[in-house]
Amino acid sequence: MSDAITPFTLSVPQADLDDLTQRIDRARWPEAELVGDWSQGAPLARVKALVDHWRHGYDWRRCEARLNGLGQFKTEFDGLGIHFLHVRSPNPAALPLIVTHGWPGSVMEFMKVIGPLTDPAAHGGDPADAFHLVMPSLPGFGFSDKPRETGWGVEKIAQVWARLMQRLGYVRWAAQGGDWGSAVTSAIGGQAPEGCVGIHVNMPMARPAPEDLQNPGLREQQALAALQHYQEWDSGYSKQQATRPQTLGYGLADSAVGQAAWIYEKMWAWTDNKGAPEDVLSMDEMLDNIMFYWLPGNATSSARLYWESFGSFAPRDIHVPTGVSIFPKEIMRPTRKWAEASMHNIIHWNELEKGGHFAAWEQPELYVKEVRDCFRQLR
Repeated sequence: MSDAITPFTLSVPQADLDDLTQRIDRARWPEAELVGDWSQGAPLARVKALVDHWRHGYDWRRCEARLNGLGQFKTEFDGLGIHFLHVRSPNPAALPLIVTHGWPGSVMEFMKVIGPLTDPAAHGGDPADAFHLVMPSLPGFGFSDKPRETGWGVEKIAQVWARLMQRLGYVRWAAQGGDWGSAVTSAIGGQAPEGCVGIHVNMPMARPAPEDLQNPGLREQQALAALQHYQEWDSGYSKQQATRPQTLGYGLADSAVGQAAWIYEKMWAWTDNKGAPEDVLSMDEMLDNIMFYWLPGNATSSARLYWESFGSFAPRDIHVPTGVSIFPKEIMRPTRKWAEASMHNIIHWNELEKGGHFAAWEQPELYVKEVRDCFRQLR
């Protein structure tokens, strides 16, 4: 097995982009929804507007050039190639930080925070708050390889991330993540690998104890209501991906419109918007992210992480220093009391007034401040 770290340049064949255009032109559309809102799913007119922009106004080469300018790499662990961005700070004393995305996200979520985190002095901040950033694509996501055998669940990914930081030469580092990135980061915290000084998550995994349900206060009621809404109205995608990822993949791998709509609906459901995802994210931003699923054809391989590890969203005992930031439109918004049952060394806890599931993407300034405030205590 090679420990080599190889520079990676994105250069998608023009034939793949032409194929996308042809698929969009040949799309067979469903009839419109029978309601005036999103309660039956992503509205036809909105999906058509997104796809029209994809077809006539979107430029993948712009995204490609941006990524190639940042510093992309691949390296292999246990036979699987892992794609990652590695952006070093100009401050040699910067704290190395591995940041992990989730589904249906990608490293594109972090484009707005790379500059402020790696070079705070250039963005009105304190040079002492600098980070060296490592941003991997999860196995089966983005331009990482697709696992060819089972076993690539959250626990293994957490172990591989620690090996990645070691391979990069970092002896003292921290971890951050949301969604699946929160599960992986929490697993890192639970495993406490050598060199990890602490973690920060923006979707904490915590559950109420039976006694917490006896007489819940307003904050507890809100947290329980959010969980109930997710279970009743928002979790069908996860049940499908956790039980039949292969079946789902046939449609999403073949239909560009289907893949786009599958992700776009979550951009609406999980962002802090006024009624449409475009209130928070531009069409180009959303399509950059959708291309991380369409171009590598990884609808199935990304969904398999649910099959492997959906139970990993359960709380786990964490003793390393832990920071938590809760954004108001997050899927899970547990109370600090719930979290303290498994997070035994919380050094930062903050509940914010705006923002949703994609914290770094939606509210980059708030996200940056949270990460700085948390890890400032561990430098």
